[in-house]
Amino acid sequence: MLAADDMAERRDLDREWVRQAIAHARYLPQVVKLILPPPRGSAKNWHAYRSRFIEPVRIKAGVEFWRRHHDTLAQAERETGVPAGIIVGIIGVETIFGRQMGRFRVIDALATLAFDFPASHPQAIERGAFFRSELEQFLSLTQRTGVDPSAPLGSYAGAMGMPQFMPSSWSKYAVDYDGDSKIDLFNSAADAIGSVASYFRAFNWQPGLPTHYRARFDADKLDLQALLVNDILPTFSAASMVAKGVLLDDDALRHSGPMALVELQNGDAAPSYVVGTENFYAITRYNWSSYYAMAVIELGEAVAQAMKR
Repeated sequence: MLAADDMAERRDLDREWVRQAIAHARYLPQVVKLILPPPRGSAKNWHAYRSRFIEPVRIKAGVEFWRRHHDTLAQAERETGVPAGIIVGIIGVETIFGRQMGRFRVIDALATLAFDFPASHPQAIERGAFFRSELEQFLSLTQRTGVDPSAPLGSYAGAMGMPQFMPSSWSKYAVDYDGDSKIDLFNSAADAIGSVASYFRAFNWQPGLPTHYRARFDADKLDLQALLVNDILPTFSAASMVAKGVLLDDDALRHSGPMALVELQNGDAAPSYVVGTENFYAITRYNWSSYYAMAVIELGEAVAQAMKR
């Protein structure tokens, strides 16, 4: 129980309460399997990935969600500058608007990954430390709010509620947006909407800035290796992109901030490319994946189009 005592001391929690909470956590072997990355050589496929999220069930649920919570989404957009479509895209990709919030006890998932993170993972040391910190955050959160730590259910990684916040994100960015003096990301759509907007504002969302521009290439000048060396981190000016063979539309040419060339692989077919802005990068702070970010953007757009129809 040394680990429990250390957590209690670091978080100023009752030692016996922490001991009992951790003692009741169960080891989940399926969580260990799920946290492992796909086998080496597995081909990424944007079109296959996209089809999981931009599909009729999610779009229909998104239309219902947006219509039901139109005023709250408009308020969040007005106050933070984060577009309603991006908020809708996040909640839709994460949980189909609250329909699938996870079936694992959060304490079990976090304890499994905190104390038995698979050594075969390429980032085992760093990830194990991350989940020990998240377990501490979860225990602190549940004691502070009077919630039984064995009650909340979430993802295999311990993410919770409609927007699938990790405990640290809940503590830092979640807000009481419906004014009932408590934060409930499981049952309050308003709190979920406000908290997603709060998250992106904290990660420097720039109101009015597009997430990406179209990418076309001048084959004679293209230096793809140089353009992709920094992955999705925006580091290139419009001028430097043009110099390396990217043909930018007028809006992208007028863009004054840094940009990145984003590559989306399509299995054996040719990759897709977009020019990502700082707002595209902000979406990847929610989930470190350009595929995820594009799915969020395009689901929000698809829902908006369906609402017009």
